[in-house]
Amino acid sequence: MPAQTYISKLILTNFRNYATLAIDLAPGAVIFSGDNGAGKTNLLEAISFLTPGRGLRRAPYADVAREGGDGGFALHARLDGPDGQVEIGTGVSGGDSAGEGGRRVRINGAPARSAEDMLEWLRVVWLTPAMDALFTGPAADRRRFVDRLVLAIDPGHGQRALDYEKAMRGRNRLLTEGSRDDRWFDAIETQMAETGVAIAAARAELVRLLATMIDRLPDSGPFPQADIGLSGDLEAEIVTAPAVDVEERFRRALSDGRDRDRAAGRTLEGPHRSDLVVRHRPKAMPAELCSTGEQKALLVAIVLSHARLTGEMSGMTPILLLDEIAAHLDGGRRAALFSILEELNCQAFMTGTDAALFSSLKGRAQFLTVDHGAVGPTEHS
Repeated sequence: MPAQTYISKLILTNFRNYATLAIDLAPGAVIFSGDNGAGKTNLLEAISFLTPGRGLRRAPYADVAREGGDGGFALHARLDGPDGQVEIGTGVSGGDSAGEGGRRVRINGAPARSAEDMLEWLRVVWLTPAMDALFTGPAADRRRFVDRLVLAIDPGHGQRALDYEKAMRGRNRLLTEGSRDDRWFDAIETQMAETGVAIAAARAELVRLLATMIDRLPDSGPFPQADIGLSGDLEAEIVTAPAVDVEERFRRALSDGRDRDRAAGRTLEGPHRSDLVVRHRPKAMPAELCSTGEQKALLVAIVLSHARLTGEMSGMTPILLLDEIAAHLDGGRRAALFSILEELNCQAFMTGTDAALFSSLKGRAQFLTVDHGAVGPTEHS
């Protein structure tokens, strides 16, 4: 079983509606309950900043900083894990909040080389109500979802994605300017081929590994098995052909497609056009055609299977953020969820307006009430 990693203390400064907050946290399930707008999701968002990226809301840093503050924010977490305690701090100073590159990370008091260094100490996985439309929304949301899943087991994936996006922006700029400089195009397209195929390979490997975890779910359990795949030329080719051959084909395709892309003003082929395909296995139905309840159950099944995969691949249990999870599940599925979380042995933060939805966890979870900038123990009736 993977070693448990959990946050034992969380300190926020000028984060959303929290001027200052310091809370001690227990391993296992942690329940944040309180009124709508009290700041429950803000706490989960703060924890999501303990991983690379812009957090579970993908908000600009200026929006994260508390209104009336100095324009910056800071958060500090003490982690307890297999290698003992580690202190992680991150945030932006007031003058940097407008820029996405301004977030700083410190680990045990020393500046980190990049946000990816946090992945050495913890992995964070989340499920929010905004993701309920994952199967019916735009493909870009599903690509982002897949890439977040990849990052939890392959820390280098984030940099690959950034390098590809930077190269593609450069190519698109040349296209819109009407440039005919073949040397510039050749250099950029070579980089896009290398990073693009690496992205496709990482996604394909994630889907292969995740499928084996999904197969462990009971055939007729509360969270149905899903058949998952990727639609995209690179993702299809990388499964059967050597990466070097796929790179060369993609490079030629970019070169041959310059006139077409110039007319469109953007690059029309590559991993930025791929999609995640999900089917409800017991019903043999595409996820986008399932009921909203079935879609939610499918999504929970995928996220829990990924949490198990993350633990096995990284050797440490992930931290789960489950926003408003209980309100959208019936009693049977709630009980099944709580049982699976205990089996995973991970710290799982869950939010809800009514603590009674989590009553079966009394004595097995930490209950905290959130009240507009304050957090304290929940009084059970």
